[in-house]
Amino acid sequence: FQGIFVLGLPYALLHSGYSGLFLIILAAALCCYTGKILIACLYEENEDGQLIRVRDTYEDIANACCKKLSPKLGGIFVNVTQVMELIMTCILYVVVSGNLLSHSFPYVPVTEKTWSVIAFVTLLPCVFIKTLKIVSKLSQLCSLVHFIIILVVMIYCLTQIHRWSWAKFRLSVEFEDFLVSVGVIIFSYTSQIFLPTLEGNMKNPGEFRCMLNWTHFFACVLKTTFALTAFLTWGEETKEVITDNLPSFLQTLVNLCLLTKALLSYPLPFFAATEIVYACISRGNHSNYRSPLFALGVRGSFLLLTLLMAMFIPHFALLMGLTGSVTGAAMTFLLPSLFHLKLKWKKLSFLEKCADITVFILGFLCSIAGIVCSIKGLLEVFR
Repeated sequence: FQGIFVLGLPYALLHSGYSGLFLIILAAALCCYTGKILIACLYEENEDGQLIRVRDTYEDIANACCKKLSPKLGGIFVNVTQVMELIMTCILYVVVSGNLLSHSFPYVPVTEKTWSVIAFVTLLPCVFIKTLKIVSKLSQLCSLVHFIIILVVMIYCLTQIHRWSWAKFRLSVEFEDFLVSVGVIIFSYTSQIFLPTLEGNMKNPGEFRCMLNWTHFFACVLKTTFALTAFLTWGEETKEVITDNLPSFLQTLVNLCLLTKALLSYPLPFFAATEIVYACISRGNHSNYRSPLFALGVRGSFLLLTLLMAMFIPHFALLMGLTGSVTGAAMTFLLPSLFHLKLKWKKLSFLEKCADITVFILGFLCSIAGIVCSIKGLLEVFR
């Protein structure tokens, strides 16, 4: 919940004003709700009325919903969406790495794209990662670095409290800028693809709903506090990556910490995406697809893809908004509500049905509008 993309939230407030604060809270509530109904789809009642876990993954839920059309259709769609989101996340890490290096060493005559290539070179060993053991150790270091970064930014903002002014907030906002902000905020909360595995590995799965409530509550409080203090400090000067606003003596230090965090964060979504693709390809009886060399080729291809995409779309906030609008909205709002209605329709109350339909409609409208506005923004940048 508190990943590197939290750094884009102050910029989202710049373009959404007071409504952005409401959106951060609303997104937390909606994401918490869809997380609960997604997990509910894993269970069915037995003859004694007890809930039994009959499905294990997001893919299983999708297949159960689409089994009349095709036994594998739902799973294929979910896997494609998951891979898109994970690869987009990897691309964002490469983009932000180039941005951080560029601002850390402005006196070096190197373009931001070149810095992205330099950062990419350090990621090449990812093609040799075969298990989650290495990824988990890297993620542990990543979490430590993240808290140091947030602490430094917050402390600096608090020292500038004399500059704070609520007048910096907009009462009216541009509709298109607002929709891009919606995508950014949604993307900062997305976690649904990991929830079935998380719930299945809990010592006491009965505490899942309580855990989800508390984690979303604290995530909401931390996101709101961080975004608010940063925006009140810099106002209209707020940049896409908030650390670019820090004074030079802090900026280089924090940017290097962020670079470390971005590079340490990259292996997890990369590993997850390549494992999904490799599993889908090698699911048949084709022995050629099970060879270590083929797995290496899949990982190498994905690694190269993230670099090429990062080179062509080097805009952190716009790319983050597009990702949130496309895959984030689908995995977080559209599919959980649709699957819940499909699998539990006869057992849902009228209010529960209304809630699911409302979430689906909101997710659909935000997704379509966000896609259009993000693409339009990217086209304007390229022009």
